[in-house]
Amino acid sequence: MDALENVIIEGDCVDVMNRLPESSVDLIFADPPYNLQLGGDLTRPDNSEVDGVKDDWDQFDSFDSYDLFTHEWLAACRRVLKDTGAIWVIGSYHNIFRVGAILQDAGFWIMNDVIWRKTNPMPNFKGTRFQNAHETLIWATKHPNQKPYTFNYDALKAFNDDLQMRSDWTIPICTGQERLKKPDGKKVHPTQKPEGLLHRVLLATSKPGDMILDPFSGTGTTAAVSKALGRRFIGIEQDASYARYSRERLSRVEPYDDADLKTVTGKKAEPRVPFGALVESGYLRPGDRLFSASRRHEARVRIDGSLTNGDTVGSIHRLGAFVQRAPSCNGWTFWHFEDRNGLMPIDMLRRKFRTQMGLG
Repeated sequence: MDALENVIIEGDCVDVMNRLPESSVDLIFADPPYNLQLGGDLTRPDNSEVDGVKDDWDQFDSFDSYDLFTHEWLAACRRVLKDTGAIWVIGSYHNIFRVGAILQDAGFWIMNDVIWRKTNPMPNFKGTRFQNAHETLIWATKHPNQKPYTFNYDALKAFNDDLQMRSDWTIPICTGQERLKKPDGKKVHPTQKPEGLLHRVLLATSKPGDMILDPFSGTGTTAAVSKALGRRFIGIEQDASYARYSRERLSRVEPYDDADLKTVTGKKAEPRVPFGALVESGYLRPGDRLFSASRRHEARVRIDGSLTNGDTVGSIHRLGAFVQRAPSCNGWTFWHFEDRNGLMPIDMLRRKFRTQMGLG
């Protein structure tokens, strides 16, 4: 697999994926042909031609042929995806509903659909429909009720000024220096995705070192963002020109420092440490006394990691809830041990244990 890391591979995506090792990919971002079904040229009010998608790779004879194509590439994706992995698929109203149904038929489990709201969408020049100002992304795990899967909730919340990340993302389309251009000034690719979109996808659902696969790599946006964010990548592209521009683009990408790739994590993401581990490791000893912050309640540590107040026995959580007559209790913050600085929550001992054991 090492020889197939951090590369753009030219070829048909199904053929290439079928040669990759099974269950070797952590995350897939797929930007398949949209099957736009455009009829004739599109012009602006000044009669200049709109540079739309008229390439052969977006042409299909019928919905049936497009559906068959979708079944094939999704089956190949499923084979290479780890059981802990996930897939993102992006599309427009032309194809996303068909792809979503086939995705479910293939056994994937849809977690969210995300609306990418474009701040600078192309106008509807004919004035016959609403302006198409968004595209839809589907995020799906490989199996229903899959655990684990990667979702960096706390990192996204920090990204979003301490608010939960919503499923509608406002991001500009690809413009300016980010847009790859040919020597004659024309766009290399008609639907190059913005790096900001891939940054958010990878921030949300991958970790440094993960293997990211893009079966429709185009001009290599997924690969470029993966490289910058410390992820490994494989891009597959059947067009030799797109592949060449992708490689040139990747040669200019500088990865961020490892220290800058670390993200905020919440308590749920931290390795679990049972209270008994503190007792067997000597951080606390059987017979030690623990107190509530006000010293109103007291308990003694027993050899099995349970606590007793003389009348009742239970875990740090159960006994804490009992003495407060509360339905539940976080024993790590309720119970305190005494040292030379006074009472300190036992959660501090848990943090020391994690550090000593190299758990985070």
